[in-house]
Amino acid sequence: MKREEFLIIYDQGPDAVFALVETLVAQITVLTARVRELESRINTNSRNSGKPPSSDGLARTKSLRKKSGKKSGAQKGHPGHTLEMTSKPDKIEVHRVTQCQHCGASLPVSAESFERRQVGDTPPLKLEVTEHQTEQKTCPVCGV
Repeated sequence: MKREEFLIIYDQGPDAVFALVETLVAQITVLTARVRELESRINTNSRNSGKPPSSDGLARTKSLRKKSGKKSGAQKGHPGHTLEMTSKPDKIEVHRVTQCQHCGASLPVSAESFERRQVGDTPPLKLEVTEHQTEQKTCPVCGV
């Protein structure tokens, strides 16, 4: 309601003001009950109502593990387990340097050394098809 509407009701006398207040109090009572009901709906879960656990949403469960004080991952002194480089790789790709990355000058000279790194890839699966053939012959004695 706007200020002018309140002033019109005020000018109508105390009974009009009391009627307005009673109407507003009734609305407040209804809305308060509705808010209470909606809040109780929000606060229900599978532990305090008959709702199934799947309706609880994506609440994270708290871990039962105790903190050890160590950083995650391998600890210092751990020997580690990595694939060893093979002496006979299936394929060798040489990435040639043709110019200086600092000044851009041409580098026609031969390499002084190589830095080696190996990447192991699993080859793609290939369907192997076997065709089976049976011989067809005619007996020269009986003709079968």
